[in-house]
Amino acid sequence: VQLQASGGGLVQAGGSLRLSCVTSRSIFVAGVMGWYRQAPGKQRELVATITRGGTTNYADSVKGRFTISRDAAKNTVYLQMNSLKPEDTADYYCRGGPSFDDWGQGTQVTVSS
Repeated sequence: VQLQASGGGLVQAGGSLRLSCVTSRSIFVAGVMGWYRQAPGKQRELVATITRGGTTNYADSVKGRFTISRDAAKNTVYLQMNSLKPEDTADYYCRGGPSFDDWGQGTQVTVSS
């Protein structure tokens, strides 16, 4: 597995979590990196992406609450999640690679009301 996601957990509504995705150098520099999520019974959906140049894109549902960033020295992409809501509960996956088709294992986020 070339992308290792971590940082999930159980948090109360209004709380914060920071997810990390450590990857190989080749994947990190290949281009876009992103976070996706999949809630039970739902399709996997985009959360946020970031380009090599630092341009970011967010799903409307997380704008203003989540921040994606990347640390080139650590080959790591982060997802800072603030003001969490119960509807943010899902398995979160990082994605990247030359064809943007490499996936990491999920990290579970549970937000209690």
